[in-house]
Amino acid sequence: MLRTNLLGCPGASRSFFLIAAAVMFVGAFAASPARASTDPTLFVGNLGSQLQTVAAQPSPLQRQPGFRRLLEEDFDVPGISRFVLGRFSRVLTPGEQQQFVCYFEDYVVLSFGDRLSQFVADGAAFKVTGSRPGADGAIFSQISRGSGQAIRVDWHLIPFAGVYKVSDIVIDGVSMTLSGRSDLEGVVQRNGGRAESILPVMRQETASGSTRGMDRCRSIGVEHVRAAF
Repeated sequence: MLRTNLLGCPGASRSFFLIAAAVMFVGAFAASPARASTDPTLFVGNLGSQLQTVAAQPSPLQRQPGFRRLLEEDFDVPGISRFVLGRFSRVLTPGEQQQFVCYFEDYVVLSFGDRLSQFVADGAAFKVTGSRPGADGAIFSQISRGSGQAIRVDWHLIPFAGVYKVSDIVIDGVSMTLSGRSDLEGVVQRNGGRAESILPVMRQETASGSTRGMDRCRSIGVEHVRAAF
């Protein structure tokens, strides 16, 4: 029997991914990707302007398209997926690797949309606090909820075809991509060390909602993710 909870690791890992997803959408919902020639600090600072409108939609089916547009436009989903898949990319076939990218997109949209809306409803404030220039640079920010302690969030951006893409988020010193890879390792471990369990787990995790990510892969021959591997 497959053990299907992708975020099955207890405690800190699950909490981290909830906060990470919230930060992704609080900080990154832009009307369109920013041009790479613009100031990256302004890019990050301007990304939150449309979140409230999207989160205020009354049903998940109305919110999901906005969340998905965020991922497709402002995040390096293929690159993040490739990193999260890690060593298992050598086990999966090219077609299976491409399926993973599509399931990963669906999983993020379906898993975090409603919880994000609850997070924003509690009153989240986002602001940029500084930057570190250079190839290994980052944009520093913080997110706060009411009277709670502010959370430090570092954004790592890459230039991609004339725009910026988010390649990683580091929350209070913990990398989203590293945590994602660790959780996927946990999926394989809980299923007898079988890497072939990854896609069935992802399929079951996303089966209850929209499958636009997989539909889109099929409709265009998965060309949009082929370069990831």
